[in-house]
Amino acid sequence: MKEVQDHYFKKAKKEGYPARSVYKLEEAQQKYGLLKKGDAVLDLGCQPGSWSMYAAQAVGPQGLVVGVDLNFGQINTKGHSAKFSFLHGDIMTAEVLDRVRAISPEFAVIISDMAPRTTGNKWADQQQSLGLSRRVLEIAQEMLRADGNLYCKVFEGEDFKAFVDEVRRHFRVTKIVKPKSSRPESREVFVLGMGFKEMSKAK
Repeated sequence: MKEVQDHYFKKAKKEGYPARSVYKLEEAQQKYGLLKKGDAVLDLGCQPGSWSMYAAQAVGPQGLVVGVDLNFGQINTKGHSAKFSFLHGDIMTAEVLDRVRAISPEFAVIISDMAPRTTGNKWADQQQSLGLSRRVLEIAQEMLRADGNLYCKVFEGEDFKAFVDEVRRHFRVTKIVKPKSSRPESREVFVLGMGFKEMSKAK
């Protein structure tokens, strides 16, 4: 399996992406087409930038990508044609969301590859992951346009099904995605929601 992981690492380096995680988004895009030309995309937990770079290329020159992360770092989107804005801050705060809204009041797609700082306690790590994913879903209810799409990482475990059921209530189509580039031993999966329901919009 190590050879497969080395393959993705080397491929990312060759193609100019800072992390192999880009292929977890690329695989979903190729299969489901969640990103379209001209879309506005919100990338939550965007560092080190692979997903933002890929999304910028996918949505093209008429598109917009806004990345938010607790960690500050330069994200090179040169050669990736969409307009890109990076916000340094915590998505748990209203202040950061206000800054996002100042750039765009709504988005066609929200993506998140966020994961908690793992402690080695599987239950605690999974609960922290769920907390991040639930926050992403809350933001989607406020900022996704009607028929918009969501692609969000979460660790499988206790309460995972309840989270998927919650996503299902807000989207016409919901799928659990395990990309080939994910490590087989990893409990990470991605929940894809397509076709955000207008009535789900938070008031």
